[in-house]
Amino acid sequence: MSKTYKFLAFDFGASSGRAMLAKFDGEKIVLEEKHRFSNDPVTVNGSMYWDVLRLFHEIKQGILKCANSGDRDIDCIGIDTWGVDYGLLDKNGELLANPHHYRDTRTEGMYEKAFSIASKEEIFNSTGIAFNWFNTLYQLLSEKLSNTTALKNADTLLFMPDLFNYFLTGEKRCEYTIASTSQMLEPKGRVWAKDLLGKMGIPDNIYADMVYPGEWIGTLKDDLAKELGVGKIPVVAVASHDTGSAVVSVPAEEEDYIYISSGTWSLMGVELREPMITKEALRHNFTNEGGAEKTIRFLKNIMGLWLIQESRRQWDREGELLSFDELEKQAKEAEPFASLIDPDYHEFQTPGNMPERIREYCRKTGQKVPETKGEIVRSIAESLAFKYRNTIEGMEEVTGKKYDVINIVGGGIKDKMICSFTANATKRKVSAGPVEATSIGNVIMQGVAMGAIKSIKEGRKIVKNSFPTDVYLPSDSEKWDAAYEKWKEICVLK
Repeated sequence: MSKTYKFLAFDFGASSGRAMLAKFDGEKIVLEEKHRFSNDPVTVNGSMYWDVLRLFHEIKQGILKCANSGDRDIDCIGIDTWGVDYGLLDKNGELLANPHHYRDTRTEGMYEKAFSIASKEEIFNSTGIAFNWFNTLYQLLSEKLSNTTALKNADTLLFMPDLFNYFLTGEKRCEYTIASTSQMLEPKGRVWAKDLLGKMGIPDNIYADMVYPGEWIGTLKDDLAKELGVGKIPVVAVASHDTGSAVVSVPAEEEDYIYISSGTWSLMGVELREPMITKEALRHNFTNEGGAEKTIRFLKNIMGLWLIQESRRQWDREGELLSFDELEKQAKEAEPFASLIDPDYHEFQTPGNMPERIREYCRKTGQKVPETKGEIVRSIAESLAFKYRNTIEGMEEVTGKKYDVINIVGGGIKDKMICSFTANATKRKVSAGPVEATSIGNVIMQGVAMGAIKSIKEGRKIVKNSFPTDVYLPSDSEKWDAAYEKWKEICVLK
């Protein structure tokens, strides 16, 4: 009888985290949620921070809950988080300051400062990363220009999953996929872009040794093992950027496939062996992030379910909260293609009254103004599907390849209407699943590190064997084609 492995995956999102215990018998993965917790930013004196010590406390609680429920014999631990944010340590390994939240306002104006030093083209050619105001490059430039005490005294920079791994093991390592989100790493050589950092005045000597998904980091420190009542559990590098882990779990059968990691954000892209750093890639604002097995996640960040989530929060504030199922039902009853929007419109990116912002967008573009909840949600769902079509057309233009199947993974697959609309809008088959994509990808790389799974290719077969997928086929192509042309006129060609 083969060994049953127990892998503990910690998956941190921007608003919550969880500890997922996976049992793997050599053929199937079975997941169990052991601990779930909120991840709430803390604002102090006008600055927004992550509550990093409480989050580490939640990691310990996850291990403790396993130990107290008969699962103390954990074989391995892996951690993934959101990208770009970091902590700074002094020469004694002490944390110098609470890590800032990527939505903190300190990066305001940093684009202009950065582009006065190095052009947009130069930054893209050096890093291959798309431009987001919260990238680590602009956070560190802000610290440099503000002459912060933390940066002046920093001996080591650790990204968020690296920091948690350090707290667990005492080992300082920098995992490749999370480092690649910083807009400071050269994608071909996988080394820090020292020329660019030098121009910006950002230190180039504070980065820990690089590790790659599937490599060991260390074992649980003696004091923690004693405190939690467990052994010296190995801690390994997974694809510690959450999207990187999600991509690992995509149960694709094709060599060339397109994926959408669907949640608050939609990360839509393909896997490449080499980065694609071209004028066309820059024009489309595509990014070259690191993947497991040293691949490149060539993708685009799209504002995903955030628009529906934020609309629902507004209706909750107004005392009219409805379930997602009820909103979907009302949306299906609304008039098709009446009000179309660009999901990435800058006014949609921050919290606030999203339904009114959508109405204002429609007023400005001379469209029917959606009034009901169903009309708002249908507008979002149809427009997101058209954004996917526009993105996949750009992907095919830049890569020169044809993608016939879209693989959607993550919590967004629960929205069956959007999955169906995506098939209709793109005229491609959509395969949806698994839901727990990030945790599953985390687990696969733990299995690779422990020798229980040979490769990601084998891991994807295991995912297909372990978790269901739903298939959506396109319909009403002529109607969707006509509406897509209308959407482009409003949202792309205007």
